[in-house]
Amino acid sequence: MLDPVALLEQAVRVPSVSGQEAEVADFLVSQMATFADCAFVDEAGNAIGVLGQGDINVTFLGHIDTVAGNVPVEIKNGNLYGRGSVDAKGAFCTAVAAASRLPTELRKRLTLRLIGAVEEEAPSSKGARFAVTAYPKPDMLIIGEPSGWDAITLGYKGRLVVKLEHLKANFHSASDDTTATEDVVNAWNAVQSLVNDLNDGVTGIFDKVQISLANVNSSSDGMTQRCTAAFGLRLPPAYSPEMMVDMLEPQLAAFTVTMAGHERAHRAAKDTPLSRAFRIAIREQGGKPRFKVKTGTSDMNVVAPSWDVPMLAYGPGDSSLDHTPEEHVAIAELEQAVAVLSQVFHSLG
Repeated sequence: MLDPVALLEQAVRVPSVSGQEAEVADFLVSQMATFADCAFVDEAGNAIGVLGQGDINVTFLGHIDTVAGNVPVEIKNGNLYGRGSVDAKGAFCTAVAAASRLPTELRKRLTLRLIGAVEEEAPSSKGARFAVTAYPKPDMLIIGEPSGWDAITLGYKGRLVVKLEHLKANFHSASDDTTATEDVVNAWNAVQSLVNDLNDGVTGIFDKVQISLANVNSSSDGMTQRCTAAFGLRLPPAYSPEMMVDMLEPQLAAFTVTMAGHERAHRAAKDTPLSRAFRIAIREQGGKPRFKVKTGTSDMNVVAPSWDVPMLAYGPGDSSLDHTPEEHVAIAELEQAVAVLSQVFHSLG
């Protein structure tokens, strides 16, 4: 059996910013090879471990990449600090440690596939997109993301990323024409107004459209003004990315527009054999199960359209620490999550 604390500490010591996951994938494969029937790095760079030969197929899909930023790795006051300790090496290492405890008898009834996916933090979602084409559709799916050891996440909002470029011939500042920057700001205000209209009368953040301005940059070479901007939309289930594109195009007709990250929102069913297994396991560890929905996105958004199966997201840690300089997970919570997930695997088999 693998020690989850030692496993996670070693994993977070290996930098793995999106697109640079090879070293941590090799490390995780070496750890899974100690107990799995097979372990390998696949063509996308994902770390894969498979164990069991049973008819019940369960997949745990977590991501092993991180955002940039050096959080010094240390254990202090019962907490393990390091980039990825929460988002989301912590969740994947929880699954690896729990899987290492599966007894031989259970492996006869259960086939468990562990997928440490790459590039979840990048718009490409390379690892998850490869997984749905390369591996069998599971009977049940667990997404590795921080939920807190006593909670499960049922849904994530969708996403659309919009980038604008506006070029305009230069003119004297005494002119009554609008600058390229003013045109972009006016367009931003129009999109904000559209979002406010869509949210009118809607209660609950998960069901609202959220919009955030990432950047605005302007320049001039004396002949041409140039302004670029980027903003993101978080989309509730009521609005698909395609619907938002149709609504935005009239507002942005004067600009060169690129739209990316077309992820649909997904909200999984609340009462399934998978969620029941988690609720029972959490209670037996002394917790009171909680359900969550998140305003961000995850690989759940990517795989849900292809894998229409019972699913949820689970992992230790406080998601408010994601991407922060203080990212850390409580060791006690990590160990509780391993105990919960071990019991879930047993009950599913």
